[in-house]
Amino acid sequence: MSTVLAHVDIHRRTALDDSDSDRKDSKEFSPSSSVTNIPPLGVPVEPGWSFFSRSKKDLDTIATQPSVFDDPKSLETYRPPKEYENAHRFDPNARWTWREEQRIVRKIDYRIMVWAFIMFFSLDLDRSNISQANTDNFLEDLKINTDDFNLGNTLFKLCFLIAELPSQLISKRVGPDVWIPSQMVLWSVVSASQFWIKDRGSFLATRCLLGFMQGGFIPDVILYLSYFYTKNELPLRLAWFWVSNYASHIVGAFLATGILRLRGVGGHAGWRYLFLLEGVLTLVVGLFSFILMPPGPTQTKAWYRPKGWFNEREEVIMVNRVLRDDPSKSDMHNREGLHIRKIWQVIKDWRMWPIYVLGLIHMIPVNPPQTYLTLSLRNLGFNTTEANLLSIPSVVLGTITLLISCYLSEIINSRVGATIILQFWALPLLVTLYTFDKQTSQWVYYAVVTLITGFPYVHPVQVAWASTNSSGVGTRTISASIYNMFVQTGSIVAANIYRNDDKPLYKRGNRDLIAICVMNIFIYIITYFFYRTMNKRRAQKWDAMTPEERQEYLDTTTDQGNQRLNFRFSY
Repeated sequence: MSTVLAHVDIHRRTALDDSDSDRKDSKEFSPSSSVTNIPPLGVPVEPGWSFFSRSKKDLDTIATQPSVFDDPKSLETYRPPKEYENAHRFDPNARWTWREEQRIVRKIDYRIMVWAFIMFFSLDLDRSNISQANTDNFLEDLKINTDDFNLGNTLFKLCFLIAELPSQLISKRVGPDVWIPSQMVLWSVVSASQFWIKDRGSFLATRCLLGFMQGGFIPDVILYLSYFYTKNELPLRLAWFWVSNYASHIVGAFLATGILRLRGVGGHAGWRYLFLLEGVLTLVVGLFSFILMPPGPTQTKAWYRPKGWFNEREEVIMVNRVLRDDPSKSDMHNREGLHIRKIWQVIKDWRMWPIYVLGLIHMIPVNPPQTYLTLSLRNLGFNTTEANLLSIPSVVLGTITLLISCYLSEIINSRVGATIILQFWALPLLVTLYTFDKQTSQWVYYAVVTLITGFPYVHPVQVAWASTNSSGVGTRTISASIYNMFVQTGSIVAANIYRNDDKPLYKRGNRDLIAICVMNIFIYIITYFFYRTMNKRRAQKWDAMTPEERQEYLDTTTDQGNQRLNFRFSY
């Protein structure tokens, strides 16, 4: 386990080796077992392939994993403070079986993850419907050109970026269960109001407001999900979280095909009804989110839900399995604010800078072709309906490659290995796109652009990577915002690569994208060796210490989070 002590008491390991014949049904392991009669632990699960072999385990054996809580000395070092909202369910002697854990994880998936999926679906429906609007003479109706459209996208992303950190600070103070639904209600009103935009000025204004309202939503939800899932479970959940992004494109394309046919009804363009109806849909989801988002694992009871979603036994398992996986998740209350000094400490943490840089650059090679997909299809001669429907295959392909890349990151237990594939995917396709001329068949162009925009979306892996390498709730809160600010900055750069004087083939822009893609490959390789070297140096120092020296270090060190000698970075 990278973020906890490398060793536990020898007698714990002896108990583990001798425990097979003594294991019983999980109901016999009380959360309040006596310290003098500590139940055995489960067999440690190694990262990588073994993560997928859980289904092959005997479901009635103990799932409780070894952790720092098994050593009496380190237990006191990592014991959750009384201010932690789940402290009353913490028990270092709690034991449970794989059957119980799998049942609870499925229950969390249904109760928490499904609604997170629906919320993100709504976000992207309102964020990306401008792509469908482009197929309905949106630019011509507002008398704006491609450069104005680029400016609108730039302002949206800039405002999205500016709102990231303030949104996280608000969320940390009032709780994501309150702030996330509030955000949704606010941006749904802005989204629906686009029905009334008339010119360049109102277009730019609504783009800014929408960016401000939506900024911070994604890191807010990721922080919220981390309350319920372990670090191995989170990347795969984030993969499905981002599948909703692709699902919204597919559903949005079909919705647009029907809604845009309303052009002329009441004397209005079809894209106006598109913004209005999808904004109203998000408003409904936002209002329901106030009810369907409990503050945390042990806070699911409310006046409208008097029995809650989980019983006491389930709450004990939920809390202790997450803390055993990452003890730092108890270092802050879920309604505890952050101080300016903490923010500065995270910003100057140079160990996280390589991931921030990757957030900035990794999507630039594929962003312009994706943003301009429907507009390019119209320029190639496809009508409104054809352009919307022809965008669906790239979304389906993107969904498949997204899931493959996220599962691959766990199978090979390598974040760099799973994320660099985006660059190798894009490079040959961009080179091919650069060779096209005006005589190239529209169907050949469509095929290549579809492959480019169906790229492996590795962003969920990198988000989880940043979270894992941050350590600590407060640190994750800030680093998630910083990472996403870098991602939005990269989007701003990408939004200005295809220019009006370079259309329709964007030769100059594609040449720039090829150069950036080659640069990205080298930066990924450098990042790999950066974290590998840091881990090796720390391991040498840690392994050279005696058990007593290690405990003294943990008791006296002022190092925090990923600065500790026993912390190992994922790469």
